[in-house]
Amino acid sequence: MTPFAQILRDMVEQTPGMVGGAFAASDGEMVDSFATLDPDEWALITAHYGVLLAQMHAAFGTWHYGNVEYFVTQHERYDIVVHAVDLGYYALIVMTTPAPLSRGMSLLQGSVARLKQEMA
Repeated sequence: MTPFAQILRDMVEQTPGMVGGAFAASDGEMVDSFATLDPDEWALITAHYGVLLAQMHAAFGTWHYGNVEYFVTQHERYDIVVHAVDLGYYALIVMTTPAPLSRGMSLLQGSVARLKQEMA
């Protein structure tokens, strides 16, 4: 297991209801992940939400609001959080609903710091 995957696994296993975490490049290509979902479905979710993050960066950059740090989407079955990491990379978590979203987001922020350290 890579250091990136270990960081993601630690986060997922510490959060009730979290079904996966991913670390991906700005083009949506997954660098590493740890998830209990179907691998193909997981790759598609990760890539699609990377596109959303890129669109938000473009929109907020046009308006000079600065970069997006993170965003949350809530769906019938899942809550999804996408968090910018560094150099165009991002992390994504998926949690079943209802889930302890605040705990997941807190662990995600810690994991983002760990991912940045590992990237250095």
